[in-house]
Amino acid sequence: MKTLSTLTFTNSYCDLPDSLGTRVTPQPLDNPFLVHFNPLTAEKLELASITALEPTFVDIFSGKATLAGFSPLAMKYCGHQFGQYNPDLGDGRGLLLGEVITSAGAKWDLHLKGSGKTPYSRMGDGRAVLRSSIREYLASAAMEGLGISTTHALAIIGSETQVVREKIETAAILIRVAESHLRFGHFEYLFYSGQHVELQQLADYVIEQHFSELTTTSSSYAEMFKQICHRTATMIAAWQAVGFAHGVMNTDNMSILGLTFDYGPFGFIDDYDPHYICNHSDYSGRYAFDQQPSIALWNLSALGYALTSLINKTDIDHGLEHYQHQLQQQYSHNMRQKLGLTLTDDVDSILFLDLFQLLQHHHVDYTLFFRTLSYITVTDLPHSSSLFNELFQCTTELNKWLERYQQRVLLEPNDSQRLAIMQQHNPKYILRNYLAQQAIERAQQGDYKLIDKLMTVLARPFDEHEDAEILAQLPPHWGKHLEISCSS
Repeated sequence: MKTLSTLTFTNSYCDLPDSLGTRVTPQPLDNPFLVHFNPLTAEKLELASITALEPTFVDIFSGKATLAGFSPLAMKYCGHQFGQYNPDLGDGRGLLLGEVITSAGAKWDLHLKGSGKTPYSRMGDGRAVLRSSIREYLASAAMEGLGISTTHALAIIGSETQVVREKIETAAILIRVAESHLRFGHFEYLFYSGQHVELQQLADYVIEQHFSELTTTSSSYAEMFKQICHRTATMIAAWQAVGFAHGVMNTDNMSILGLTFDYGPFGFIDDYDPHYICNHSDYSGRYAFDQQPSIALWNLSALGYALTSLINKTDIDHGLEHYQHQLQQQYSHNMRQKLGLTLTDDVDSILFLDLFQLLQHHHVDYTLFFRTLSYITVTDLPHSSSLFNELFQCTTELNKWLERYQQRVLLEPNDSQRLAIMQQHNPKYILRNYLAQQAIERAQQGDYKLIDKLMTVLARPFDEHEDAEILAQLPPHWGKHLEISCSS
């Protein structure tokens, strides 16, 4: 393992056209201190965890000092926000410090979120607050634990710097780590500003850095688009299966690598509601839970349009069709795993549909229902409704569905295998909004123990964690009605 000074850095993004970013120096925080450090993310960088205990760690990532190899740059991009094109976007509070190259040749972006003003801050102060930094820190760990493609977070740096949001809060910096910070909006920016030569250079860069199995030919751009569609479909299918709502699926928040990106007013479903809106600023419900598959398709269409100087309409349509096919196939696969089904049968689609209607009608906790079901043997299924008393006020309809599910499960070759599959794909622990809120409130008082506990269970959400049962319980009533916005 390495120290910060022995990490190997490159700055390949800085070799792209100057219009794609601006060199910026981080603005120091007042009296910075380490809030939390993620050793699992450090391992990806081959960075020794003990490094976080050194004073230079906080100095370097709070803007008080720098490191050889850093070349801080604020990225320029644009995008469609709630369906409306906005040309005035970019890293308004973020900086790409550099790219760490591991001994295995992997490349990881090292990025600060909340490091001060940039040319793209518009009317903002360029800061992130402790509240939003903790939410993203926990969310990225939760998604990684669930096996969903995501950006990562190395640490949170707190401070005494005051910023004004709905109220006065303290500023923080999140150290984000990702395979790439390139977004759909990078291509949109170059397309709409008429920089078609630069757009091709960016596409060549993406192929070289992330799709190296492709050769840079005219057909490679169409294949690149298809792979972006494929990765996006896989990500969205995973979101839908686990009950995750992103909240702000603007094109500038969409990763070209299918990474869950820019955690803002996200939420995991408590009581099952396909129309769940996690962002209270989303008045029209554009980014509601059940709209995410179609919004991703809309965003991919916008990306395809931005690539029309490189690929033709037929190839764009083919990529979009591939997205829809991959989404359907992957989502079906994910949901079958949640019910432990290894075979296919004609009754399956109706069985799923009726289950979703049942959960919605009775306002049943999505995560706890599937986790409870994953413990029940096939012989016990018709007599197991009492196990769901905490989730259902009336179990009459549930009993009928359980009997049908039993008949379907009897077609499976091995019931022990079914239960094992279900317990591997139905988490016991998710990052519920009220848990994140409790962690935030305690951290604002200098108590980071709940962050510690959450990071432990979220890293292995399918395990039992007997000392953390309270974190797997039904949320309190107030915890289901927290209002989360884009404010950070």
